[in-house]
Amino acid sequence: MINYFDDYANLCFEKFGDRVKHWITFSNPWAVAEKGYGTGEHAPGLKLGGCGAYKAAHHIIKTHAKVWHSYNNTWRSEQQGMVGISLTSAWSEPVDPHSQTDRDAAERYIQFHLGWFANPIYKGDYPEVMKNYVGSKSAQQGLGTSRLPTFSVQEKTYIKGTSDFLGIGHFTTRYVLQKSFPFLQVPSYHTDSDLAELVDPKWPAPGPKWLYSVPWGFRRLLNFIKTQYGNPLIYVTENGVSEKVQCTQLCDEWRIEYLKGYINEILKDSLITHMEMVTEIVFPTIFTLCILISIVLLIFYLFQNNR
Repeated sequence: MINYFDDYANLCFEKFGDRVKHWITFSNPWAVAEKGYGTGEHAPGLKLGGCGAYKAAHHIIKTHAKVWHSYNNTWRSEQQGMVGISLTSAWSEPVDPHSQTDRDAAERYIQFHLGWFANPIYKGDYPEVMKNYVGSKSAQQGLGTSRLPTFSVQEKTYIKGTSDFLGIGHFTTRYVLQKSFPFLQVPSYHTDSDLAELVDPKWPAPGPKWLYSVPWGFRRLLNFIKTQYGNPLIYVTENGVSEKVQCTQLCDEWRIEYLKGYINEILKDSLITHMEMVTEIVFPTIFTLCILISIVLLIFYLFQNNR
């Protein structure tokens, strides 16, 4: 399948690369893997328990890397385009920010969602916490190897750095806390991370049952990405909300408020970035100019006194 997909991608590059300069290999691969091969909610509808999603994701990541290398080696010099991937993730906030257990659980949530795909692409391998937790659960279940596949040394090198930009889909936030699942429970991606998700009842009521408006979570997710993955170029590829109620006429107030809140949180980061640029570039430049002006004035002063 990796080679078939690479053939398809190269055909797209050949036919459309003169006009298309931004390519996304996969959009929301988390849903493709987990809902397509774990729960079976999405096509192809396979319910493969605690193994299917991990295997599907493993091949998606390797396929993405192969397509990136194909573009880089064959098409980039001529077409001057970019190849990335679009990952979707909520933000996770610890229920008790003073509890190390809750902070660890919130970190696990992000790593089991965003890090599952971003870590191999930006760091060369799955997050350590994923490897530890899935490996431990697999051992408890009497399996000889972890249900989370492994990359070879060559594959890690091949995959790392294969993204010219990172697409991010983000909609909502969850409070997260530690929750240990029974040992005999059927293996599942959803129980591997040992956590539970909560929402704040004060958050604006959603349209769909899972989507709460929590704008500040987007800003924290973007800062996490900046810190964890070397400040990559980001495109927001998914964000928005459905209507709360069915209307006979257009009623977009809910959507307007949602988008306004999320865009404003992104703009806060943009302002901080500009302030960082001012601090790093403008202030040193002004300081240097002041020194130069002081030297010139001193020379002029000494010259006048010696006349």
